[in-house]
Amino acid sequence: MADKRLVAVEIDEDTLSSSGPDAEHERRVAIFDLIEENSFGVRDDDRGPYVLHLSMMERKLVFDIRLEDQTKVHMFILSISPFRGIIRDYFMICENYYSAIKTQSPHQIEAIDMARRGIHNEGSNLLAERLENKIDVDFDTSRRLFTLICALHAGQTRAPT
Repeated sequence: MADKRLVAVEIDEDTLSSSGPDAEHERRVAIFDLIEENSFGVRDDDRGPYVLHLSMMERKLVFDIRLEDQTKVHMFILSISPFRGIIRDYFMICENYYSAIKTQSPHQIEAIDMARRGIHNEGSNLLAERLENKIDVDFDTSRRLFTLICALHAGQTRAPT
């Protein structure tokens, strides 16, 4: 039986370069968490495990899925447009959360964190819907992939012009 999981994620630095050490750290952590535990299967493919190559083409995220020996399995392009509002809201509430840690009561911090998790879940659900009929993922993997997309987006939006 095939191993339905990711064993590596590779980022194309030419199209998805990070904007500095903080953005690079966020990416490494997101990739580590994703690789550590995931359920990832390509629809109508029973080989696996997989390596995910991510790049950007015309402001869209390219998922190039391969086997460990680099045999191409499937490639598709994911529009980031439907995620922009959720990602913006997620970054804003994360900033509020980090500010609240310094000055707010535990109850207020918990309320902000619940809102942060809710927005993250919204993005994760949208991602699972967009991956439907292409990639089979469980909810936790969808959450980890959404975290990685946010980390990639943070590196792009904060890059110097």
